[in-house]
Amino acid sequence: MTVLRIILAIFATAFAALIVWAVIVGDFATAGAWLTSDPWGIVTLADLYFGFLLSAVVIAAFERRWAAILWIAPIPIIGNLWTAIWFIVRFPVVLSRITDRKPAG
Repeated sequence: MTVLRIILAIFATAFAALIVWAVIVGDFATAGAWLTSDPWGIVTLADLYFGFLLSAVVIAAFERRWAAILWIAPIPIIGNLWTAIWFIVRFPVVLSRITDRKPAG
């Protein structure tokens, strides 16, 4: 479990660095204009936000109501970096809840 959390932390750090690099070097307005004008750009955005929705559902399943709201609200802004942080912080609790549950039926 600790190894997985370390791996996630490494990927999250690399992803954060990639975001910083894109902010410094890239042109967000041009990229956004392309994304919203090209069919594959629209598919990419739909895929991204569908992933955000799936992340929100997983978080809501494991967090109490107010904690879930606090964890879910930043996802559309910070993106999957925030989801990775949730997994790094909450993975032991999530794993224990999954393994403690009895199968249905």
